Amino acid sequence: MSGQVMPCSPQEISSLFLFEKLAPEQLGRLCSQGRVELFEPGPVYAEGEPATCFFAMIEGTVVLSRRVGTDDVEVTRTSQAGVYAGAMQAYLGDRVRQVYNNSMRVTRPTRFFVLPSDTFAEIMSEWFPMAVHLLEGLFFGSKSMQAAIGQRERLLALGSLSAGLTHELNNPAAAAVRATSTLRERVAKMRHKLGVIAEGPFSRDVLARLVEIQERTAERVAKAPSLSPLEASDREDALGDWLEDHGVDHGWQIAPTFVQAGLDVDWLEQVAAAVGEEILPGAVGWLNYTVETELLMTEIEDSTTRISNLVDAAKQYSQLDRAPYRVADVHELLDSTLLMLSGKIGRRVKVVKEYDRTLPPVPAYPAELNQVWTNLIDNAVCAMTADDGAGTLTVRTALDHERVLVEFRDTGPGIAPEIKDRIFDPFFTTKPVGQGTGLGLDISWRIVVNKHHGTIEVESAPGDTRFRVLLPLTPETPESPESSEEAA
Repeated sequence: MSGQVMPCSPQEISSLFLFEKLAPEQLGRLCSQGRVELFEPGPVYAEGEPATCFFAMIEGTVVLSRRVGTDDVEVTRTSQAGVYAGAMQAYLGDRVRQVYNNSMRVTRPTRFFVLPSDTFAEIMSEWFPMAVHLLEGLFFGSKSMQAAIGQRERLLALGSLSAGLTHELNNPAAAAVRATSTLRERVAKMRHKLGVIAEGPFSRDVLARLVEIQERTAERVAKAPSLSPLEASDREDALGDWLEDHGVDHGWQIAPTFVQAGLDVDWLEQVAAAVGEEILPGAVGWLNYTVETELLMTEIEDSTTRISNLVDAAKQYSQLDRAPYRVADVHELLDSTLLMLSGKIGRRVKVVKEYDRTLPPVPAYPAELNQVWTNLIDNAVCAMTADDGAGTLTVRTALDHERVLVEFRDTGPGIAPEIKDRIFDPFFTTKPVGQGTGLGLDISWRIVVNKHHGTIEVESAPGDTRFRVLLPLTPETPESPESSEEAA
């Protein structure tokens, strides 16, 4: 939007704090190469447009806003003469994408001193060469520091996750190794028992019935019901008595295995009727090995499935095989993060999922959203475990005015009101020395707001702290320029 060009007075612009130290010839050059413009109420420039001008307000009222999702959020509103905005980084040239990092509008007739961006860059380099070098160093140094520290934060999180993942993988792996070793012993004993039975005076029909019973027993193991401790104890007593009454030695040792496999007295009666009393002890012993091998194979299957699920969760969490920007299901991302952090969450923290499964997928950088979930979950767990180590973490999703809401609620002591406004500041942390960098929430804010055009909010009271992440459902330009210092 263009304003009405008006005469430029060196004396008037010298009253602005930016120019009050300039010499008369410098003020004259500014007036000759710049201009004064009067803007009626309305927009002056929009965020993301090429930054072609530097603006210093002479009189009026200016409002700066940033786009967050589909909303324009007011950042600054002021009537102070001399405030400035626009192409403030023009002196960096093509090394930085020169676009307006905010939107500016005026609410009443407002006059600006306007300087073209290339003229502003030229004058800055000519008049203030040392200042330009310092500003360049500050700008690029800050970028490098943020990148390095952000990488460090990610590495710290990865180290914590790796330790937890190693622990989670070790348990099922060790269980599978133990079960495999025991299975080898049981199969060897089964072969021996089969040889003993085969050498006995048993007819072909009896052996056929025994093999059929073995098959049906294996099927029964796969469908074994879940019993309460009291039900299991009662069934063990009944099976032990039945086995002792039918001449099976050490029946009390076999009974728990049969109960775990879902076998009962009625089943043993069918076995006795099929094979006869004379070979019943040998048949029961052989069936015991059958049951044990089936249970061991189930244990191995469960363990390897657990390992596979953990590996899938790690892949989902890291998004190693996915495009960096894509449409993603937030529930898959949340589940993979919770699984990756399960070791750190521990058993004393109860995790409650309140998912709205009807939510549509969101356009996102999934790996970076996982980093946000990690930071928020880690903070919640640390807050709850700081006292007695117990609590409830509730993860909720919902649709909120055409945006996807992901909420993390913990039952920790809450955030003190005096620090609530500082928690997203870089390097601010309430964790003990050495346990936090103070960058987790800052990085989370940048990922949600800058990269996804969403919002992140916090509400806190003792026993109820909620971090709310809102993500737009409509795809935006993949990455907006980094926010810079906006002076107004």
